[in-house]
Amino acid sequence: MQALQTAATGMAAQELNVQVISNNIANLQTTGYKKQTASFQDLIYQHVRRVGAQASEQGTILPVGIDIGGGVKTAGTPRSMTQGTLSTTGNDLDLAISGEGFFKILMPDGTFQYTRDGTFQMDATGRIVNAQGNPVQPTITIPNNASGLTVNAQGQVSVTLPGSTASSIVGTIGLTRFLNKAGLQPVGNNLFTDTPSSGPPQDGNANIDGYGSIMQGSLEQSNVDVVSEMSNLISAQRAYEMNAKVVSAADQMMQSTSGLFR
Repeated sequence: MQALQTAATGMAAQELNVQVISNNIANLQTTGYKKQTASFQDLIYQHVRRVGAQASEQGTILPVGIDIGGGVKTAGTPRSMTQGTLSTTGNDLDLAISGEGFFKILMPDGTFQYTRDGTFQMDATGRIVNAQGNPVQPTITIPNNASGLTVNAQGQVSVTLPGSTASSIVGTIGLTRFLNKAGLQPVGNNLFTDTPSSGPPQDGNANIDGYGSIMQGSLEQSNVDVVSEMSNLISAQRAYEMNAKVVSAADQMMQSTSGLFR
């Protein structure tokens, strides 16, 4: 019975939907996390009687047809790149982006990855690095014994050197934009890589030409709305249960049919 297969596709789709929702909830407190949603499409139809076909020798046309759907499939899990709430931490190397752009990170293999997570530290050589020890681009090294580290909205990093009362700029943290942010590929550790869908990276300076500004002492929180996610979870659970009911009903119908031949 086709209904069994159709309902099975619905159960599989809602199982994936719950997985996406659970991942969003799990990353509720992940800095810079961008939520995903599952989107679906109906499967190919069996056209028993095509709409618009000739219905008689007199040339009358069928106003409606008979189309039996094959179920549902997952079209994708697009990611929402909306701005998360900015929270104040007070740490000198906690940086948040207000607006467009990503921090650019140099990986050990020489490639670049991108993040909205501005939880940065200094390594043993004074470089500004992410949680995995990979340097932010352009690479900025804080001189030994420097004090008074500040980062302004344009990403300029300033420190006060020993024996001086004036601050000196030691480098500028750049930002990178993409034509289609949703086309970035997540790779874990709050990092993304560019893809043909995202378009090539466009490097620039913060707070100029549409790039976002950098806020020192703050971090961007996840853009997950827990109330919406809980509502979506309940909806997905009910949809799964209804598809399971269809499987049960189709099984009972098959039992009734087979009983006629006993």
